[in-house]
Amino acid sequence: MSVTACQGLGFVVSLIGFAGMIAATCMDQWSTQDLYNNPVTAVFNYQGLWRSCVRESSGFTECRGYLTLLGLPAMLQAVRALMIVGIVLGAISILVSIFALKCIRIGGMEDSAKAKMTLTSGIMFIISGICAIIGVSVFANMLVTNFWMSTASMYGTMGGMVQTVQTRYTFGAALFVGWVAGGLTLIGGVLMCIACRGLAPEQTSYKAVSYHASGHNVAYKPGGFKASTGFGSPTRTKKIYDGGAHTEEEAQSHPSKYDYV
Repeated sequence: MSVTACQGLGFVVSLIGFAGMIAATCMDQWSTQDLYNNPVTAVFNYQGLWRSCVRESSGFTECRGYLTLLGLPAMLQAVRALMIVGIVLGAISILVSIFALKCIRIGGMEDSAKAKMTLTSGIMFIISGICAIIGVSVFANMLVTNFWMSTASMYGTMGGMVQTVQTRYTFGAALFVGWVAGGLTLIGGVLMCIACRGLAPEQTSYKAVSYHASGHNVAYKPGGFKASTGFGSPTRTKKIYDGGAHTEEEAQSHPSKYDYV
């Protein structure tokens, strides 16, 4: 799979998962009434993160929002926070990934910058999907616990006869939507991270060769003359041949600059 196809597929999958997360958060069917062994079928109750609804057999539905914040269970507030964090991270990831798409050229943006943006959006998509999955799983665990506690309290110790009728809730459609949406967002983030490796430019290593110039300071004059070097005593002089750069003694004692390669 090419880099462009992998990046585009990850973006589309993450976008679908993000839309599913918003839909699951806004849905009212997080928990629905369990109709098993329930003699009252004229009324159907279901609850969401933001309100609870009652649907009558006539088709009339009445919903009432949760008018309190401190009175809600702590687990419900935690699920709300996880879903909101997942949606916010998903929205930021979508904005970043749009500019990081390889098929979209914005100014003189280099591939290395697009690779970093793709990796950032992929990680944020992964965290967003994990938040959604954890939030839905926490709510499902709360439902399971309340279901079995309600079931245990419904039956007495004498012959297992039903003593009271209580409303029990089971999994709603929003839970399955949230699980699927979180999984899609997570998969899309992984694909974006994989595409990042193909966008990063390959670094070619070159063998560097260092050249060290000769450290002797030689003064040139036409004809024979005396010149001093920077390494010897100021009183030490040598005779230079016409048209030459070094004396015979200097050529023997000091190697050429190309010997330092």
